[in-house]
Amino acid sequence: MNKRRATITAVGHYVPDKVLSNFDLEKMVDTSDEWIRTRTGIVERRILEKGATSDLAVAAFENLRANSGVDPADIEVIIVATVTPDMFFPATGCLVQQRIGAKKAWAFDVSAACSGFLYSIVLGSQFIESGAYRKVLVIGADKMSSIVDYTDRNNCILFGDAGAAVLLEPSEDSEYGLMDHRLYTDGSGGDYLCMLGGGSLNPPTHETVDKKMHYLYQDGKAVFKVAVIGMAEVAAEIMSRNNLRSEDVAWLVPHQANMRIIDATAERMGLDRSKVMINIDKFGNTTAATIPLCLSEWWQCGKLKRGQNIVLASFGAGYTWGAVLMKWSLENPKKP
Repeated sequence: MNKRRATITAVGHYVPDKVLSNFDLEKMVDTSDEWIRTRTGIVERRILEKGATSDLAVAAFENLRANSGVDPADIEVIIVATVTPDMFFPATGCLVQQRIGAKKAWAFDVSAACSGFLYSIVLGSQFIESGAYRKVLVIGADKMSSIVDYTDRNNCILFGDAGAAVLLEPSEDSEYGLMDHRLYTDGSGGDYLCMLGGGSLNPPTHETVDKKMHYLYQDGKAVFKVAVIGMAEVAAEIMSRNNLRSEDVAWLVPHQANMRIIDATAERMGLDRSKVMINIDKFGNTTAATIPLCLSEWWQCGKLKRGQNIVLASFGAGYTWGAVLMKWSLENPKKP
């Protein structure tokens, strides 16, 4: 009997209108456009001036709905990957469920930082493969500008705001859909990329605010050292597990954290940059939104084609990292 598989049947994304360029940042902190470009590959990022993460998520869903015509009443599960929830509780997923009118769906959030979308799409696929559900909405959304210190020149250059969504359904053909995954965690890395204030360990006080503990903290050198290895190795592992050569992979869809990490992953896989989805130059690191944002952009401009093997790879706070192998099944919207 063929295995029941989950596949992506719709995609959508949203980025705010406001652009924060490297030249804008030059006026805010001691940095330069050249310095940012050469070390990260980022040229500009988008900022949500008014609203919260749920606004990004809802707008991404509305774009998905426009692309597919899906009825919110048919959605059974909503998973929102985010580290910038509107509030500690209720879950942002619950707010999204109410706002889009998905009255039959149950909803929850996943906190795995930059690996949040991969964790969530694997979770969603399990719901489909078990036979329990047929329509699972997975959203990656983060308003990173809400936790970035714009006086910290090392970190404020990296992040932007965005939301992106995919709909998972059972594949009509078991040769298509989510084929394999490898996910990892190493909690010993928690000290190097975190937000120290606001939780039960360090509840909000004047002191935590004064010490800027409610902003993202990152030891950039320490994180880069493990991320550049971890993301590359797990991407190579997913290829090896499935007997794939570089010519068998149509696209690498990497988390958009740093161009050097992306290049190292592609090199480890034996891929030319022309086979790598890259939008870090336009949007920076949008955390849980980066991978689905790439998928939606590439599909909407006609570059993602049915039958292509794609590898999704990420590395994030936790540490969390992983890779997913998928055979794309959604027909090209630009097909003649």
